Amino acid sequence: MAGDRVHFWPFDGWLPPAGKSVIAEVYPSIFRKRYPKQDRTADEQDAYAVARWLAEMSGRGELGRYWSPPLSEAEQGIAGREGWILGVV
Repeated sequence: MAGDRVHFWPFDGWLPPAGKSVIAEVYPSIFRKRYPKQDRTADEQDAYAVARWLAEMSGRGELGRYWSPPLSEAEQGIAGREGWILGVV
């Protein structure tokens, strides 16, 4: 069953366990202009930019700080119920 292999961030907790796939909300316009568009469509550019940003942050060992944005305890409680956008710190 996929439920054992998937972490719904941040609803299942702020730090995804090792070995699980993560489903998280992203806002592509945060990343879209960081990378040349080349001949990609707007949707392709959004997907490319998010994937490249994730790979770069992971490669630098910096992705972890995005799993735990600097929120107050009250804000974490609200975001834990309503969600948060990965990459917003």
